[in-house]
Amino acid sequence: MSEAPLPTLPPPFDSTGDRAFSFYPPILGVEHNEWRAQQATWSEILVANTKSDQTLWVPRRYIGDLSRVDEPVMIVGLKKELEMKAGGVWPHEKRVLSMPPVSTAPVGPQAEPRAAPGPMNMRMESSAESSIGRMILVSLAVAIGALALVVAFYRGRTSGEQVEFRSVLQSELGFTAQDDYFAVVRKLGAPKEDRWRSDQGELQFRGLKYPDRQMIVILMGSDRKNARYIGAVNREGLVIDSVDMPGGVNTATIMRRLPKF
Repeated sequence: MSEAPLPTLPPPFDSTGDRAFSFYPPILGVEHNEWRAQQATWSEILVANTKSDQTLWVPRRYIGDLSRVDEPVMIVGLKKELEMKAGGVWPHEKRVLSMPPVSTAPVGPQAEPRAAPGPMNMRMESSAESSIGRMILVSLAVAIGALALVVAFYRGRTSGEQVEFRSVLQSELGFTAQDDYFAVVRKLGAPKEDRWRSDQGELQFRGLKYPDRQMIVILMGSDRKNARYIGAVNREGLVIDSVDMPGGVNTATIMRRLPKF
């Protein structure tokens, strides 16, 4: 016998009304991460995808709190990373792939030695290397000249004041929305300071400070065990890297609303 539906939606969906929201972390196997709550039983919540009209029953024990960061889209936290299988949602199980053993057998005598390059090939390779070397030298000379002009210009404008150069992050850090604390530490090393924004309720935000890189890496999750990478800010709190979540929502909007760590 099916369970009797509740008369109203339970928290946190009683605060969403008819507004769309996104799950974090997003449900794996679903391309568009934007939903609306439809009805509820004592154990499950029925949600409908706003793009595909697909409906899923999500167990209430996996649903966390509603984030206060409600622009441009509200976020409902999940206590576990879920995936869609056979028309339902289940906890995602990460599989560990074992690498095949590296063969240490010596190379057999049948391997033929590589033929030595002929005189024509050697001349062509030498010419190509010379051309590349000249291009590199010309590029360096142009860059040094441009830098000297900029320094001379600003020295004249500031009447003797020193020009201070600061390193600025020029490229993406290479992290994704699936990377956690250990993935950050493996690439950047242990942070000089590790601070959580709050101890309980709603989404948890973790700031990993790297003073030598002049940045703070931000992690977000429904609880501290499931915090994932959402981007990085500099010492002034300006966003220098962000990631896209499923559904087209970029985490830069969330980080701009956070207070400084």
